[in-house]
Formats: sequence, structure tokens, C-alpha cells
Amino acid sequence: MSSGQSVTLRVTRRFEASAERVFDAWLDPKRAGKWLFATPTGQMVRVEIDARVGGSFCIVDRRDGQDIEHVGKYLEIDRPRRLVFTFGVPKFSADSTRVSIDIVSKGAGCELTLTHEGVLPDYASRTEEGWGKILDKLTEVNFRPEAAAAL
Repeated sequence: MSSGQSVTLRVTRRFEASAERVFDAWLDPKRAGKWLFATPTGQMVRVEIDARVGGSFCIVDRRDGQDIEHVGKYLEIDRPRRLVFTFGVPKFSADSTRVSIDIVSKGAGCELTLTHEGVLPDYASRTEEGWGKILDKLTEVNFRPEAAAAL
């Protein structure tokens, strides 16, 4: 483990979908359960989202027989521009960090910038890679033509 210092990470993605559709994918339990914290070999066992400022979320992915909880509280909800929440994985740390999602309309689509504050340096590259995979999965299950037809 590193000392108490932390880093801030930013991951940006462009989506061929409206800012509203991208924003809503973060707060709809049915949709979020298909991509948010989902792993290729895991099984989503619980998705609870209380989408209001002060509300919380708990998303549980079963990995190799172990349930991994991803939890947080919503600090700011400004549809479709900004979503801010605390984030923690209690199995690995009692600490929580802060994640901000900023979405800007760009033509027919939008650009999302995810900022994750408070990441320990030892976990920075893994965390950045993880968010990249999560955002790729967001596109795959929500915004590809065959995925949109299934919604």
C-alpha cells in the first residue's frame, strides 16, 4: 500500500447516443445491471439503485463464487449533464472515493468524461483500465444497433 496520497484519474469516451440515453443508463437498474461493474466471467446477482441525491446504490457481481459489492451514495444528479457519487468496494477497503460523470452533447452523440478522485497510486492503472472496460461495456450493451433493438 502507498502512503495517504491519492491520484485523480480521467477516462473519456464518445457515444453515438444522446446525452440523456447515456446518463439514464447509469441510473436504470435493469440497464446498469448489464454493464456497470459486470465482469466477463461474473454473474450479476443484485442491482439496487435509489437514484436521488442522498440515495445509494449497491451492485453485486458474483466472481469465482464470491459476491463483490460496489456501493456508493449519490451526491449530485443533474440530468443529463452530471452525476457525482461516492464509490467503494467494502470487500477490499473500508474507504470510499468520489466519481464524477460529466456528459456533453456533441452532434448526434455525446462525450462522457469520468473523473475518479482519491485513487491510491498502487491501484491507478488497474482502476483506469477497469473504468475503460466498463465504459466499453456501456456501449456494447446499450448503444450498438442490436442492443438498442433489445431495449
